[in-house]
Amino acid sequence: MIEGIVFDFDGVILDTEMSAYQTWLEIYQEYGIDLPFSTWAICIGGSPQLFDPALYLEEQLGQPVPREELRRRRRERHVEVMATQLAMPGIEEYLREGKLLGLKMGVASSSTHEWVGSHLTRLGLLDYFDTMKCREDVAQTKPDPALYLAVLAALGLQSDQAIAIEDSPNGVTAAQRAGIFCVAVPNPVTAQLPLEHADFHMASLTDMPLQRLLAVVQERQKAASRKE
Repeated sequence: MIEGIVFDFDGVILDTEMSAYQTWLEIYQEYGIDLPFSTWAICIGGSPQLFDPALYLEEQLGQPVPREELRRRRRERHVEVMATQLAMPGIEEYLREGKLLGLKMGVASSSTHEWVGSHLTRLGLLDYFDTMKCREDVAQTKPDPALYLAVLAALGLQSDQAIAIEDSPNGVTAAQRAGIFCVAVPNPVTAQLPLEHADFHMASLTDMPLQRLLAVVQERQKAASRKE
């Protein structure tokens, strides 16, 4: 029986992925260097340690750059772009329906508490969640399962009692390593990435109501258990 739902933040609740890439691309263009999407994609949905864009820029140039200044400028631009961004289609409906169904709900994000909490507050969505686990709460972020395991523990759920909503390969891997059925709902950026390993796919949360998705998941779980 599904009793909880765990949402990724970046790209699932708020589409930060396009701005995250574009704002670094702007920095690279100042130096006349390209930042291929395939290179950037390594870090989407995961730890900053997976890819350091400032260090990569230095490597492409063959000379030092003011890394901290570039990171500061890029972050300020990213914050500016995201300040008026609305929630992803269908997310508010899912949260409202989740509350009506009595589900426990949490966020598992490789971003910081400040980033996630400030945007959830701005969007009026913070109070929907029973717990929020972010970068500061674990030793390793996605694709490591630690964030999802921390959310399950906080919600008092076993892995087969929850589903995860993710948009990136790193996120899907993290949820599945925690033993959670993972639904991939990509945004325009992550739709370009391989998500075949997800347990179920939706183009958007508007494709079907939450209650219907829960029924599909439970049907899949029952079918899987019969095969074992």
